[in-house]
Amino acid sequence: MSAEADRVAYLQALGIDIWRERGSTDSLPGEEPLADARGVPLMNWEQLQHKVATCTDCGLHKTRTQTVFGVGDPDADWLIIGEAPGQQEDRRGEPFVGRAGQLLDQMLRAVGQTRQSVFIANVLKCRPPNNRDPAKDEAAACRAHLERQIELIRPRLILAVGRIAAQMLLDSDEPLGRLRGRLHYLKDETLPLVVTYHPAYLLRSPSEKGKAWQDLCLARQVATEQIA
Repeated sequence: MSAEADRVAYLQALGIDIWRERGSTDSLPGEEPLADARGVPLMNWEQLQHKVATCTDCGLHKTRTQTVFGVGDPDADWLIIGEAPGQQEDRRGEPFVGRAGQLLDQMLRAVGQTRQSVFIANVLKCRPPNNRDPAKDEAAACRAHLERQIELIRPRLILAVGRIAAQMLLDSDEPLGRLRGRLHYLKDETLPLVVTYHPAYLLRSPSEKGKAWQDLCLARQVATEQIA
């Protein structure tokens, strides 16, 4: 037994409460991993990264090149969520690359953010073959990974990018045009969520960039109010 385990066992035998950092998901020596109300283990950041990298919870693991966990600041105020990796993302292991990624970077800079200051992730961590829409069972299999990312990052704002990401996050079948332009909430109405167009769509329909700018301004306003 290690010295740390000896210390813990001694303090427990004396009935002394053992201090741990608030929000810590690390179990003490000899303890079972901490779990949520459903009994699902609460993984820390490194454990979650490993779980995603080795995940076989749905059939997409058979066709992926690699998983795409996400990039950016794990303590970010803004969490950007898209639908799923594409071909380039699957190859590089990073979300939103190529022309769509460059446009997303420009959109973020316009509201004072960067790829390094936010965290960028997807609902799905593996690429669906031929870039098809994610299936419901695939999204369900990945949902716990995304929810744990949200819990660990604790963002002040989520920006849902594109119709599929918005519908999956909000459990809605409303078209994107009705979802954008107003504020939504997750986590028992405590976590603001703003919906906007996917950069790939804006590349095909540049006339909609004005609406996307309105969405970004709303997101910036909400995030600022959360900090104040």
